[in-house]
Amino acid sequence: MRKLKGGGALPERATPKQLIKGLAGGFFGVLLLGLLGQTTGAPWLMAPFGATCVILFAAPGSPLAQPRNVIGGHLIAATIGLAALYGLGDSLWVMALAVGLSILVMQVFRAVHPPAGANPLVIIFAGQAVVGFDFLIYPVLLGSVALVAIAALLNNIAEETNWPNYWHGVGRNERE
Repeated sequence: MRKLKGGGALPERATPKQLIKGLAGGFFGVLLLGLLGQTTGAPWLMAPFGATCVILFAAPGSPLAQPRNVIGGHLIAATIGLAALYGLGDSLWVMALAVGLSILVMQVFRAVHPPAGANPLVIIFAGQAVVGFDFLIYPVLLGSVALVAIAALLNNIAEETNWPNYWHGVGRNERE
């Protein structure tokens, strides 16, 4: 039997402050989007936003949690999902192609956000009767911006460092 590589140590335990921020971020993020949906009658919640909350509030220092990646990744993948649905239909091969293309394009634009990889599946499963191109505005654009705004508030409470690490490709170290 081969031994798996990697046997390193587990990450450090989250501090109580990190745990509270994770709880608060997930709670307020989903609550805000849900309330916006109830108020406007439009769908503001989608499953990938739950995973986005995990990255934004449990791993805010990750490149995957930066605004460029969150907003750009969701927009890229949703655009590809909509184009695939309306251009090619809703078959399994279209879903597979849309997810693969989303990964490729997010990599090209340096805006990789793993939860966004689910956007084409959400869109194609919902179908043309439910999802139109306004889906790019809400929930995708405005929902991801709202989550980033909550992350900017919570991730900067009583911290020595500033979140985000970068907005559009120029990090703090590159500006100095």
